Amino acid sequence: MIWNEYIECADRQKLKEIQNRRFVKMIERMYYNVPFYRKKLQEIGLEPGDIKSIDQLKDLPFTTKQDLRDNYPFGLFTVPQSEIVRIHASSGTTGKPTVVGYTRNDIQMWSEVVARSLTMAAVTKNDIIQVAYGYGLFTGGMGLHYGAEKIGASVIPISGGNTKKQLQLMVDFGSTVIACTPSYAAFLGESIEKEGILKSDIKLKAGIFGAEPWTEEMRVQVEKLLGLKAFDIYGLSEVIGPGVSMECEHQCGSHIFEDHFIPEIIDPNTLEVLPYGELGELVFTTVTKEAMPLLRYRTRDLTRLHVERCACGRTMVRMEKCLGRSDDMLIIRGVNVFPSQVESVLLEMSETTPHYQLIVSRENNLDNLEIRVEVDDQFWSDEIKVLEGLKKKISHNISSMLGLSATIKLVEPNTIERSEGKAKRVIDNRNMK
Repeated sequence: MIWNEYIECADRQKLKEIQNRRFVKMIERMYYNVPFYRKKLQEIGLEPGDIKSIDQLKDLPFTTKQDLRDNYPFGLFTVPQSEIVRIHASSGTTGKPTVVGYTRNDIQMWSEVVARSLTMAAVTKNDIIQVAYGYGLFTGGMGLHYGAEKIGASVIPISGGNTKKQLQLMVDFGSTVIACTPSYAAFLGESIEKEGILKSDIKLKAGIFGAEPWTEEMRVQVEKLLGLKAFDIYGLSEVIGPGVSMECEHQCGSHIFEDHFIPEIIDPNTLEVLPYGELGELVFTTVTKEAMPLLRYRTRDLTRLHVERCACGRTMVRMEKCLGRSDDMLIIRGVNVFPSQVESVLLEMSETTPHYQLIVSRENNLDNLEIRVEVDDQFWSDEIKVLEGLKKKISHNISSMLGLSATIKLVEPNTIERSEGKAKRVIDNRNMK
């Protein structure tokens, strides 16, 4: 199923012509309405008339999250306050929140790209979608809500948390689609078993999961627990929210809606643009946003792009599932470690659950990594010999994957705190000393 075949299956040349027109207009709006961008362009000797094509993107300056904070709250808006109909913001746990504004047209565009996304998961007006992403300043809940309504699906705006109520409505209302973080989906799956709900009472056919990195192993686990097909949706508040890209039924990468969001991959160290197929940091330029367009926004997400036509017929660039964020990457004794690598190892083992934590500490100037692993109910044992054998197996597999040793601590089932939003996988105590 394709929501907008004219755009999503356009040949690359036609798509580039659309991008060029929108890009030139975006630069003009930025230059004349945002002092921050006007100064950036003047510093490199450019005016709007000098920019004709997206081929010139590689020569233009980047925008970072710090730039958004430095211009807090509304310094990057290109329209007057009277045209802003919605404001979202990050939690601001590490400083000032990043603020994003939307015009009425921005909301319509956002609804359109989420409708495209949901259509890739075969969601139709006949479906009942339970939106268990958070509503409020976080973009997840509202983004999925508006896109589902545009399709004509019935929306249950339950937001995150209140797991018993989630399960009750899932059964009573006959929800066919669930939208939430993958870690919360795993928790819901476990809770179904604990509450004694029969799998036959669950009507879910698809899950729309995002807002945190997750692995193929997690996909298999969630699909097994909930009896559905799991789809990866990607987005970030600064760019629009969920709906920047989405997997189709072939699940060979997420299609980026390039008529709105132009992607690049750069080397995070040299900042040079990398060719298709190479791993690097994902960068976006938003060519249709009215309230707060962004020029070459550095997402810090690490992935690869592929330009070959997909079997579904779509021609838009596909991004691989993100390995993680460059600023979430842990450097332990000189080795780069991503939580997703640990998750991949653990979920390949039947003895463990999808719940784990990485605890990093420093003693005598040496970094130590402890991985707390929750053992599955059926494999938990009072016999020390059995648990020691499992610990050695995990330690070997982790060492083979990461190239460094870690202390493995096995914990009883249901002892690692469950997340009703984004899972907290890492506790880095090195910064606290």
